[in-house]
Amino acid sequence: MDLLFLFFSLLLSYLFFKIWKLIDSKQDKDCYILDYQCHKPTDDRMVSTQFSGEIIYRNQNLGLTEYKFLLKAIVSSGIGEQTYAPRLVFEGREERPSLQDGISEMEEFYVDSIGKLLERNQISPKDIDILVVNVSMLSSTPSLASRIINHYKMRDDVKVFNLTGMGCSASLISVDIVKNIFKSYANKLALVATSESLSPNWYSGNNRSMILANCLFRSGGCAILLTNKRSLRKKAMFKLKCMVRTHHGAREESYNCCIQAEDEQGRVGFYLGKNLPKAATRAFVDNLKVITPKILPVTELIRFMLKLLIKKIKIRQNPNKGSTNLPPGTPLKAGINFKTGIEHFCIHTGGKAVIDGIGHSLDLNEYDIEPARMTLHRFGNTSASSLWYVLAYMEAKKRLKRGDRVFMISFGAGFKCNSCVWEVVRDLTGGESKGNVWNHCIDDYPPKSILNPYLEKFGWIQDEDPDTFKVPDAFM
Repeated sequence: MDLLFLFFSLLLSYLFFKIWKLIDSKQDKDCYILDYQCHKPTDDRMVSTQFSGEIIYRNQNLGLTEYKFLLKAIVSSGIGEQTYAPRLVFEGREERPSLQDGISEMEEFYVDSIGKLLERNQISPKDIDILVVNVSMLSSTPSLASRIINHYKMRDDVKVFNLTGMGCSASLISVDIVKNIFKSYANKLALVATSESLSPNWYSGNNRSMILANCLFRSGGCAILLTNKRSLRKKAMFKLKCMVRTHHGAREESYNCCIQAEDEQGRVGFYLGKNLPKAATRAFVDNLKVITPKILPVTELIRFMLKLLIKKIKIRQNPNKGSTNLPPGTPLKAGINFKTGIEHFCIHTGGKAVIDGIGHSLDLNEYDIEPARMTLHRFGNTSASSLWYVLAYMEAKKRLKRGDRVFMISFGAGFKCNSCVWEVVRDLTGGESKGNVWNHCIDDYPPKSILNPYLEKFGWIQDEDPDTFKVPDAFM
């Protein structure tokens, strides 16, 4: 009897040990953001209204028709006059970029952001186990990741990933790479560097679908420190709850709507097609279908299903009520309350139309989309790094409380829609002491009006006659 008791005791002990070990091992696979640092270029790279006019007028390939188009685009873009551009634009060399221009632009970003991030957290570059760099439109040899390793003298065994061509959604792809590595390796520290090189990619032609990118994209970047170390969990800011990546590259319409190409004169630029909003909507809808059950409570999902069922029954009974009178292209509302599972919405600043479209689809109010709208106004579309400027705004405004969930949504060429949810690990009310990129101006936001002064300064162009128009001497 004693032997039997001993046997069962050992068996139960072994089972409890295996269960504990399984639970314990899963904890090592969690992905945390320890800290992040957005890049604020120097003020001598700030694009004023006057300077914007000078850049446009010195492009000899543009005429009055293009001037009117660009004026309409920049006025409705939601971008202010405190955004940043590459140095070669201020030197008047945007039509003659060199490889070194792009590399120097990236060096200025990572020396500033990574340096501040590591110093603030008292972490040596040799402590970094994983490095992921994403810059879509600059591919150099050695890679940018190798340049970072060389600059900071990182370890020989650091795991390195250098991503190019992934578009504005690349930073979440980088995080996903880190998350998957964390599943196999415990007790690691990862560094993600996300930016975009505008220097070699400034379009100097007159194709409307390509010159539009000059109005929207601005310089920026972000360095993010991630970990699955248990000893650092209490210091962490966010914990990754889930991530969903949607790729519509197999659809020709989606694939071709956002692409780097040459115009008829052979000038390289970034083409933004008229079907881009439609492609983005399709990718967004498919992405929501997957991530919604992961982030919302069961009660809200049941409520939505019942509401949808009742609506279908009513349509069958009276088919005429199923039609809508909305104009073509109007984004439809999801019909589900995302605020039952999400407190904050971190929206990619792809443009005013993108922010408004997502806000309408998710039934968000002005408070919800304020961070994205203000980020677009202050920093412009900084490509893959834009999400982190939006997050920094929330932190600077002291909105992020422990237990809150942040829904990140990004779009990118391919065509891709990537989204994820972060849980706030601790109250983030100390943005003023952590080098937040918004510290210098957060009290000025939101301003009473975000209308930019372009129409006031250049509105006279709309009344000009093509036959008599002459560029003012002030811009020659």
